[in-house]
Amino acid sequence: MEREYLSIVIDGEEAADLYADLCSLEVELDDDLAAQFRLRLSIDRERDGSWRYLDDERLRVWRQVTISAGLGDELEELIDGYITHVRPAFDPDPAQCTLEIWGMDRSVLLDREEQLRAWPNKKDSDIATEIFDGYALLPANRDAEIEDTTLVHDEKVSTIIQRETAMQFLRRLAARNGFVCYVENGAGYFRSPQLDAPPQPVLAVHFGSEETNVERFTLEVNALTPTEVAMCQIDRLNKAVLSVGAAASRQHALGSNDAANLLAPGIAPGLIVAQAATTGTPELSALCQGLYHQAEWFVTGEGEVNANRYGHVLRPRRTVTIKGIGESYSGVYYVTHVTHRFGESGYSQHFRVKRNALMPGGSEDFAPTEEI
Repeated sequence: MEREYLSIVIDGEEAADLYADLCSLEVELDDDLAAQFRLRLSIDRERDGSWRYLDDERLRVWRQVTISAGLGDELEELIDGYITHVRPAFDPDPAQCTLEIWGMDRSVLLDREEQLRAWPNKKDSDIATEIFDGYALLPANRDAEIEDTTLVHDEKVSTIIQRETAMQFLRRLAARNGFVCYVENGAGYFRSPQLDAPPQPVLAVHFGSEETNVERFTLEVNALTPTEVAMCQIDRLNKAVLSVGAAASRQHALGSNDAANLLAPGIAPGLIVAQAATTGTPELSALCQGLYHQAEWFVTGEGEVNANRYGHVLRPRRTVTIKGIGESYSGVYYVTHVTHRFGESGYSQHFRVKRNALMPGGSEDFAPTEEI
């Protein structure tokens, strides 16, 4: 068994005195939402009538908080953000009084002010670069973390208009490209999901007492997800009818049988007929393909892992190999959500995953996870 580590740093200094009164801590990481934390402390009434922690300057809103966790000798940053809510709760039993502290990652800074702004002659990736740079969130490896979207929106045809906060705007641009947009480790990301990156260490379900590290796991296969996307509109310049379709993925397949391959004879493919205003065939095609990529995840699952048995910090927006659930379902999954929980029972990780195919693809490594 590895030792579990937790670190809470406030304004650059570790708040080591909080650990003795820590009732629970959750850090919620999601591929579509800002990372959040919920910290609950036990508070006592002092002899002079004051309450422990209630007047602590470190626990005011907008204090910067960094929470890290790990097993063995390594710590990994889970969230770097700001306190956004403080909730004291006074129970009739003084021993049950608590202080809850909530916070969000640094993307909250991009979500404070709605703007009406035009972005003429820009690619979506150019806009992401400029916005992240303005908030000091430009990644060191910009070419890898802000993926080029190639299409320039010529102001002679149309101009991109922002009518929301910077983060809402970036997520809207990301969605139409089939991208993810988020802030992690002090940097902004605007790119397609990294489905072909090396997976995280193996999750084992009912795989013997030595290897099993997942305490529970459920799956759902949804046959109603669409397998085609079609869009059409009138060209603004020459009034021609533009028609575009997408019936195949350009994303990395996480198995060998996608939803289209599973259709029985006589079953029509599910079809989305989408409508959106675009500037021409290139933008129409990109949007159509992005919608297809969002729709192709027909296998979803959720479970809980004993962090100490797993020996690693599970992260969203990365892949993970799962075994012990039959040939059809074992394989590589994309992690969409992880809630890291610290409490009296120790450190656990609740996770959600998705997959765009069934059956192994042939390149999976199901070998046991090495010890730290």
